[in-house]
Amino acid sequence: MSTHTVQSAKTHLSRILVEVEAGHEVTILRGKQPVARLVPAVAPSPRTFGAMRFEVPDDFDAPLSEEDLAAWE
Repeated sequence: MSTHTVQSAKTHLSRILVEVEAGHEVTILRGKQPVARLVPAVAPSPRTFGAMRFEVPDDFDAPLSEEDLAAWE
């Protein structure tokens, strides 16, 4: 989640909307006080890998556990 001031949100609205469309939440602050939260209107589409149409889990690029690493040795 990212935060922007009202002035920053006015200046960078297009960029902020790209963030929101990607599934991120954005909080708008007036001074230090949160006044609004932008969230995606629809759920983001599943991640795909190239032209192949299968879902890629969100943790695809997360580090492997010690157990999984040991299995590859």
